[in-house]
Amino acid sequence: MANPTHRHTRSRRDKRRANWKGTMPSIAECPECKELKAAHKACGSCGSYNGKKILDVVSKEA
Repeated sequence: MANPTHRHTRSRRDKRRANWKGTMPSIAECPECKELKAAHKACGSCGSYNGKKILDVVSKEA
């Protein structure tokens, strides 16, 4: 198995790693309660998805 015989420069290494950036998650506004939620997921605060109530959300008591 061959091993590298010459060292690669920092610029060559960094050019290879230039596309390793993370991406921001897609965030949408819930049409029911106007809270921010993950796109294509049920809302965590009101429990609705696609205009229908699908989750029973229990509110926190102090």
